[in-house]
Order: sequence, then C-alpha cells, then structure tokens
Amino acid sequence: MDFALIMFVVLLVTGSIWLLDKFWLAENRGKGVEDPWWVEYAKSFFPVILVVFCIRSFLVEPFKIPSGSMIPTLHVGDFILVNKYTYGIRLPIIDQKIIKINDPQRGDVMVFHYPENPSVDYIKRVVGVPGDVIEYRNKLLTINGKVQPQQPEGDYNYVESGLNFVHTERRSELLGNKRHDILINPDMPNVHMGSVADFPGRENCIYDEDSVRCTVPAGSYFMMGDNRDNSRDSRYWGFVPDKEIVGKAFFIWMNFSDLKRIGLSVN
Repeated sequence: MDFALIMFVVLLVTGSIWLLDKFWLAENRGKGVEDPWWVEYAKSFFPVILVVFCIRSFLVEPFKIPSGSMIPTLHVGDFILVNKYTYGIRLPIIDQKIIKINDPQRGDVMVFHYPENPSVDYIKRVVGVPGDVIEYRNKLLTINGKVQPQQPEGDYNYVESGLNFVHTERRSELLGNKRHDILINPDMPNVHMGSVADFPGRENCIYDEDSVRCTVPAGSYFMMGDNRDNSRDSRYWGFVPDKEIVGKAFFIWMNFSDLKRIGLSVN
C-alpha cells in the first residue's frame, strides 16, 4: 500500500478521535478522569502526523537511491530530499496539480512515478522537454539537431551489487547551460533493442540498430540516467507525463556507507 495513503488514513483516524474527545468524550468523562489509552495516543500522535503529512505532501519528501543508474551524480544508498513544490502544488493521494509554478527544465534531476508501474518511484535526468527532438547516437546526445558537448574526465570504476567490477569513462556533458558528469561504456550499445517496450507514444520514436530518435509529445518529458549504459530510461519505456512528476531532487542528507556524501547538492 502507498505510504502516503497509510499516513492519510492514520491522520483521519487520530484526527477523528481528537475531535470526538474534544467535543463529546471529554465532557462525558468528567473532570479528573484520565483519558482512555486510545484517546491519549490519538491526541499525542495527531499533531505530529499532521505536520509530517503536510511537509511530505507539499514541501519535501525523502527518497533512497536503490540502483546505480544515476552514478556518478547519485550513488546507491544516498538518501535524498525532493522538492515537492518546484513544479507545482499537487493534492496528496490523488496527485492532482492545482497550482502550476514551474516547468521541468533540461538538466533537472527529477523523481517521478515509473510509467510502467506508477506505484514505483524512479529518478532520472530531464534531457528532453515537450517538442524537443532527442537523438542518442555514438554515445552523444543531440537535442533539436545540436550535439550536447562532452569532455573526457578520465576513467571511473565502481562495484555493482554482486561484487561486479565495472570500468567506464567519466565525461562532463553540457546540457543546455547545465554541466553534469555522465558515465560511458564504449563497449556497450547505445540501446539494447531487445529491452525496448511497446510504450505509449512509441510512434514518436525511430530506432535503428544502435540509436534512438524521439520527438517528445506535449505534456511529457524524456528522461535518461547519468550512468548512460546502465540505465533503463526513456529509451526503453518512453515518456514521463506531467501527471506522474513527483518533484526535483536537490540534496543528499545521508549515506551510511559514505558519510562524505552528506550535504552534497544534487546538480
């Protein structure tokens, strides 16, 4: 069950008990009589749950990075904070946007509901906004016919789950006016064709043996992982509709395996 829904149900239950006690039960108990345990617990937890629910729903929400698809920007085990109001105010539980604030921009690191299973949250980088023509060929990202410049930054090695040693190249990519680092494995294909799904809007994309070219439809975004050759992203499952956006990642607040990452910004 969705954690936000569980919290909302608990909030309703404790809030109802708090109101019931305030306007009826307390008067009938009389002065000097102790609160029943269930009333005492409800009155204690209700304000705490209310504050946490409001902060989590409208301001910031914590997430944990479960995979290496965003290395080197985000590492497995990073606990991050996501700004929930950057792109607009949404009603909790139903995720209906009621106030629009900003649109996602190329280069943003964004959390969203995975289009193939909305109960799962994904995190990738926005590389294409509505109307963009995105092409990925020869390890180079092209947006509207313009190649996004890359600069070599040396080798980058890491260990995957299962103790698999991975050797890649680290490159600095300029995406619009935002620079970030990516990982490239020259020995891997640009797209694993056997993993491409039959997603909504597939007709907007053209695949060949080792490249993909997509036109981003209105109200949707094209996402890619910074670990380009170890990321299942829009190349495989398509576009992210605006309604599935959760928020913008901005801060690493904990990593129990690497305390030096605490306090880093997500760029």
